[in-house]
Amino acid sequence: MESIDKRSRKRARFVLRCLPFNQKFYSDVGVQGLDAETVFEKGSEYSFNIASWFNNENEVEAAFRWLINIGILRREVDGQGLTSRVRLTPLGRQIIEMNSGMPLQQANFLGKLIHWIYRNWPLR
Repeated sequence: MESIDKRSRKRARFVLRCLPFNQKFYSDVGVQGLDAETVFEKGSEYSFNIASWFNNENEVEAAFRWLINIGILRREVDGQGLTSRVRLTPLGRQIIEMNSGMPLQQANFLGKLIHWIYRNWPLR
């Protein structure tokens, strides 16, 4: 079981380095739920590099779904059920707390290419 946890943490750290979200995004999503529209509108505030920011809120939502799939984010729940907002999971909190500067360490071109392949052609 421990090897699965190590692999999950390693994959989560890798994915965090490949997405354009900065430390402020991860700290805000750890405190309050954020939705794709808000994150997209605050691109200059939540972006590591505004040049690589998303083109629309649907792309932000797709990144949220990917981070949910990896185990970093989860949907927020209210009295009606799931909402459009996301929050950090315990794994996401652990990764961010253990590696506080990680969102500042962006992956190189090869790392981003590998991430793109994993994301678009997952081996299941």
